[in-house]
Amino acid sequence: MKIIECVPNFSEGRDQSVLDALSRAITSADGATLLDVDPGRETNRTVFTFVGAPEAVAEAAFQAAAVAAERIDMSRHRGAHPRIGAMDVCPFVPVGGGATMEDCVALAREVGKRIGDELGIPVYLYESAAARPARRNLADVRRGEYEGLEARLADPDWAPDFGPGVFNARSGASIVGARSFLIAYNVNLNTRDRKLAHDIALDIREAGRATRGTDGQILRDAAGEPIKTPGTLPATKAVGWFIPEFGRAQVSINLVDFERTAPHQAFEEIRQQAARRGLRVTGSELVGLIPRQALLAAGHYYLRRQGRSAGLPEPLVVQLAVASLGLNDVKPFDPHGGVIEYRLGKREEGLRGLTVTGFADETSSDSTAPGGGSVAALCGALAASLAAMVANLTVPSAAAEAGDVFSATAVRAQEIKDRLLRAIDEDTAAFEKIIQAKRLPRDTPVEHAARRAAILDANKGATTVPLDVLELSVEAIRLAAELVDSGLATAVSDVGTGTRVGLAGAEGAYLNVRINLKSIAPDDPGWAASTRQRADELLRTARDIAAAAWPRIEARLEG
Repeated sequence: MKIIECVPNFSEGRDQSVLDALSRAITSADGATLLDVDPGRETNRTVFTFVGAPEAVAEAAFQAAAVAAERIDMSRHRGAHPRIGAMDVCPFVPVGGGATMEDCVALAREVGKRIGDELGIPVYLYESAAARPARRNLADVRRGEYEGLEARLADPDWAPDFGPGVFNARSGASIVGARSFLIAYNVNLNTRDRKLAHDIALDIREAGRATRGTDGQILRDAAGEPIKTPGTLPATKAVGWFIPEFGRAQVSINLVDFERTAPHQAFEEIRQQAARRGLRVTGSELVGLIPRQALLAAGHYYLRRQGRSAGLPEPLVVQLAVASLGLNDVKPFDPHGGVIEYRLGKREEGLRGLTVTGFADETSSDSTAPGGGSVAALCGALAASLAAMVANLTVPSAAAEAGDVFSATAVRAQEIKDRLLRAIDEDTAAFEKIIQAKRLPRDTPVEHAARRAAILDANKGATTVPLDVLELSVEAIRLAAELVDSGLATAVSDVGTGTRVGLAGAEGAYLNVRINLKSIAPDDPGWAASTRQRADELLRTARDIAAAAWPRIEARLEG
């Protein structure tokens, strides 16, 4: 299913009853999931984030626009953030399931037209949905803000894309568009001086600041436009403001392409700019959600700065990113609530989400699953975990180039561990498919043939899972064995354990392949023979690596 994110910004951040009404409007659309509501009292603005299938998101966006038109009076609105209307801006963002920018452009035009036609509000399209190049940039469309909107609507060049070309004093105008993922990110300063924060914003933002001549006058091009000196950060928009509720000024940033400028890069640049002005960065704040990759990139950056391994498990990398960026400086930040992939996905469920005791109890019950296949996957995951641990411990004491090698080993071991943990549940799920296939009707020849084909297919799936576990366990054993000689000497018992528990995982997986092949061979002997050959080769490799490692483990223990 295509998944679209919508991030409308409303010109209300103080009246909770209005925010509650907007939330109800969004969740009233079947299939729309509200992920985040982030109000700002000083900005008098709230960012809502919700996701869903295109149709659900379109309906939720329109219903929220209708509530905003009813409940928000722009003629009485005051706030620190630039704005042009009650539903000020409404971008659609492709986030998953094969959703494309073209899908979001179509949604922007559909919703924009509906707002204009049914609510009587002027609507402008921006970014990828813009009908004219001059309207692509949000700042250009919003120039003059609400107070200048009436005069702007009188200009034929600024006739709205949808809706009436007359001033709506209550609702203003709405800007609807399609764009890539934007990170709204504010960096906090130890000052209350807005001018100092804005001065930094001018130096970092892509548009830069106006260039002045020796007489202090702004230099202009032939068309009369100011000549600007580009800032230090590409794909970055920024302003400076003071937030009384936090008691400090902020450099408020929109990172429009976090692969070009990531949050940690903006944070470090502002730290340097602040130091030049005698200021200090105290932390930062995320408004709305952040992609998982952006937070992991920050964590890995600070791991490198600290000379630590990049192969730590994801929760620790995220924890370091949160601490290093000071994301709890002005308000609490919970990664499970603030990272979009974590919000879209579920917490660890199934067998791998159990405690050690819970998994052991479940395995020891009188049900047939989980069984040997899940336990074999767990053994392989533990072997990879031990390899990652020893590699991570070895990085600080290794020379630079060698440290990079150990770090890469830890990264790969983490990948293997995560894949094998997923296999714990995949093995049980594959067994359940066999049971379901056997329950299919077989009263007619057609039903009998369909049932037999379904059972064969399910048995192949149940064989492929342990075959994958066998292959990954071999790699885990190899990583652990390589660390016997080169890893931290005091951790040789850990990698030694890794080779043995990895071998247990490999042998357990091999047994599960073998028992499933017995059900496949009568119907597909060729597939069964080639799979058996591959399993035999992998098992020999696992045993050879583990056997060769044992005397080296003994020798290092004695030494």
